[in-house]
Amino acid sequence: MDADFRTEFVRDPAALRHHPALVLNADYRPLSYYPLSLWTWQEAVKAAYLERVDIVAEYDHIVRSPSTEIKIPSVIVLKDYVKPQKRVAFTRFNLFLRDEFRCQYCGAKGDLTFDHVIPRARGGITSWENVVAACSPCNLKKGSKSLHHTGMELRKPPRAPVVEQLRNMGRKFPPNHLHDSWLDFLYWDAELEA
Repeated sequence: MDADFRTEFVRDPAALRHHPALVLNADYRPLSYYPLSLWTWQEAVKAAYLERVDIVAEYDHIVRSPSTEIKIPSVIVLKDYVKPQKRVAFTRFNLFLRDEFRCQYCGAKGDLTFDHVIPRARGGITSWENVVAACSPCNLKKGSKSLHHTGMELRKPPRAPVVEQLRNMGRKFPPNHLHDSWLDFLYWDAELEA
């Protein structure tokens, strides 16, 4: 049995992804919603051993060392509060998240790029207020022309998001798998249905 267990977790790297731990800040909120703050089970066990986190929930699986046996943590809470960022970094990923992974001209999902509303060739700058997510056909159609000349319209005006807006947007895009032990911590501040 020990040999099977060791083979499952040590020799099969894909198996390591099956038991991630949800990482909560000291206030019991996830460090981030999108991407969801997850650690590998090894990182979670190490942090628990070093007394940097408290284990809130566990999987049914056990890991063993010669002297210790521990259930794999599924939810851990940092003992020290990590202050959230006050400013949202201007990255491609955050831009797509702000725009809900949709083209801001036609609403298409999928293969996105970004577009300068006021083209750089016409003095437009790369900023939250001038860059939007766009699908390739819309980006090609618009090219270096103004919206007025193309007859295209934006679904919503581009603005710099605040951290809380981006965090709430991230909650709309949960990962493919949410372990049951995580749900109470991911949506505890969501409005309850009557």
